[in-house]
Amino acid sequence: MVRNPLTPQQIEAGQHLGRRLRTARGDRPLDEIAHAAGISPETLRKIETGRLPTPAFGTVACLSDVLGLPIEDLASAWRADLRPKPVHLKAVS
Repeated sequence: MVRNPLTPQQIEAGQHLGRRLRTARGDRPLDEIAHAAGISPETLRKIETGRLPTPAFGTVACLSDVLGLPIEDLASAWRADLRPKPVHLKAVS
């Protein structure tokens, strides 16, 4: 299976998701949250740092549950980052 490269917007959305999850984790140990979500600490580290910008839905759902974050909030944040950015055109003189 050939996978298309991620767009800059998808990468940005993944970084935003990682920041949201990291903020929600707060002072709780990374490995504790990862194990409670059924993933490895390295996977959670990659998600939080944006190195894994498109984690599986099930992973996001489990993290949402463990962190007490409504999954709708994570989804809306993702959609906001994927909306096309406004293009400002210069007037031609």
